[in-house]
Amino acid sequence: MNKRPARLTATLAIAAAGALTLGACGGGGFSGSNNTASQSTAKGPVKLTMMIGSSGDAETNAVQAAVAAWGAKTGNSVTVVAASNLGQQLGQGFASSTPPDVFYTDASKIGTYAKAGDLFAYGDQVTSAGFVDSLVKAFTYAGKFYCAPKDSSTLALEINTDMWSAAGLTDADIPKDWAGLETVAKKLTKGNITGLVIGNDINRSGAFMRQAGGWVVSSDGKMTATDKGNLVGLQEVQKLMKDGVLKFNTQTKPTTGWGGEAFGKGLAAMTIEGNWIAGGMKDFPNIHYKTVELPAGPAGKGTLMFTNCWGISAKSANHAAAVDLVKYLITPEQQMKFADAFGVMPSTTEGLKEFAAKYPDSAAFVAGAAYGQGPVNLAGLDDVMSKFNSELGTMTGTSGDPAAWLAELQKSGTAALGS
Repeated sequence: MNKRPARLTATLAIAAAGALTLGACGGGGFSGSNNTASQSTAKGPVKLTMMIGSSGDAETNAVQAAVAAWGAKTGNSVTVVAASNLGQQLGQGFASSTPPDVFYTDASKIGTYAKAGDLFAYGDQVTSAGFVDSLVKAFTYAGKFYCAPKDSSTLALEINTDMWSAAGLTDADIPKDWAGLETVAKKLTKGNITGLVIGNDINRSGAFMRQAGGWVVSSDGKMTATDKGNLVGLQEVQKLMKDGVLKFNTQTKPTTGWGGEAFGKGLAAMTIEGNWIAGGMKDFPNIHYKTVELPAGPAGKGTLMFTNCWGISAKSANHAAAVDLVKYLITPEQQMKFADAFGVMPSTTEGLKEFAAKYPDSAAFVAGAAYGQGPVNLAGLDDVMSKFNSELGTMTGTSGDPAAWLAELQKSGTAALGS
C-alpha cells in the first residue's frame, strides 16, 4: 500500500523509490565482490550491502554519510544500493543466496517477510533504544519483535493560512472534532477550491476509521473490518463528499497525484498528510500553511503512523556487524541527522523530544506518535487490501457502498488469514 505520494515515496511509506543507483544496484539480486554470504569464515573488516528506497539525493547522501561514519569507526564498509523498486529487488534478493545484509522494510511487509523466513529477528537486542510503543507493535509479528524502527511519520491537518484568513477564520476555529471540520471545510470551499482534499485509499480515510474507534485488524491478528467504527469513519468521509467539501486527489480538476499536490496548487484549502509534506511544499514556496492535529472523532483522537525498519536478512553471514550498524543508525544523534537531511521524525521517545524542540512547527506530527495506528502487517493481506483500496477510491458523495466493501474485506481477509 502506498503511504506517501508517489513523487515522495520512500522511507516511511512504501517499498519503492526514485531510480538512484550506487554500488551494485540492478534489476536482480546481488553479484560480485560485495556479496557477504561468502564471508562467513573471513577474518578482518566486514563488507556489508545495504538496500534502501530513497526519496532523493538528500536521503541517499545522508544514509551514505552515516554508514561511512560507522565504517570509519569500525573498519568495516557498506555498499549502499538505492533501489528503483525496493519490493521487487528485495524479493529477488531473498530468492537468491546473497540478499542485502541490511535494508529498509516497510511495516506492512513484516508479516510477509517474517513468515517466509527472510528476516533475522534481532529486536530483543535493541529494546533499550526506547522506541515509541506503536512502532514496536508495527514490527512485531507472531509475538516477536523483528527489527528496529528507523524513523516515524504521522498524519496531521495542513491548513492554507491565507485561505483561512480570507474566509474569516481564526485560530479559535481550528477544528477539534468532526463537527468543527465540517464547518470550516464548508467555509473554505469556493469555486475551484475544495475545503479538504485527501488521498484516495485507507492510508488517509483510515484516520477517520480510527477516530471512530475502528481498524481493519485487532491487536491479536483477527479481521475487524466490519466493526462499527470503520463504517462510521467512512460514512463521515462520504458525508463530507456529499456536502461538496471533500474530494480525493483523483477527483480534483485537474486531477492531482496526492493531497499535497492539490494543496500546493491551491486546489485545496486543507489536506491530510504526513511530515514529508515539508519537502513537497518546497515546490510551492508561495503557499503559506500551518499544521495542526487531526480533529477527534466520536471515539477520540486518531491518526495513522507510517514507518520502515532496518531489516537484516536471515541469510546474512554478518549478523553481528549488521546489528552493530543498526545500533549506530538509531542513536538520537544519527536520527536527528536524518531528520535534518530529509524530514523524517525519529523513532525513539528521546529523539522525538529533540525533534519537537528543534522543529516546533511539526508539533502536531510528534503528538500523533503517541496515539498513531500502524499499518496492517499480517502476511497474506496485500491483495485483499489492494482490492479494498481500489473500491474505496471510487467513492463519491452519491455512489459507493462502504458497508459492502467492509463486509467483503472481512470475508476475504478472514479467508486469506485462514481464520
